[in-house]
Amino acid sequence: MVVFDAELWIWDARRDDSWTFVSLPAEASEEIQDLARGPRRGFGSLRVRVTIGATTWTTSIFPDTAQGSYALPIKRAVRTAEALQVGDIATVTVELVDF
Repeated sequence: MVVFDAELWIWDARRDDSWTFVSLPAEASEEIQDLARGPRRGFGSLRVRVTIGATTWTTSIFPDTAQGSYALPIKRAVRTAEALQVGDIATVTVELVDF
């Protein structure tokens, strides 16, 4: 399990769809890579359980080769429930599942 603070950002390639993410810190990404040896899901994704504030959900993280880390999508329902907008800083807990 890793806990970190990260800024919400919009994926430029899908700006019209407002796909919102946070980037996992490089150190946390390395730790996750070490733990998750073996087969990956589509696009190299890994299943995770995420908590932000009082909201917990299961999703996937995706490798972001440009940043050398993983990107975590933050769905609209979570952003609404936690009153988060692009540019806000969230405290995020990520735990690998199904590895």
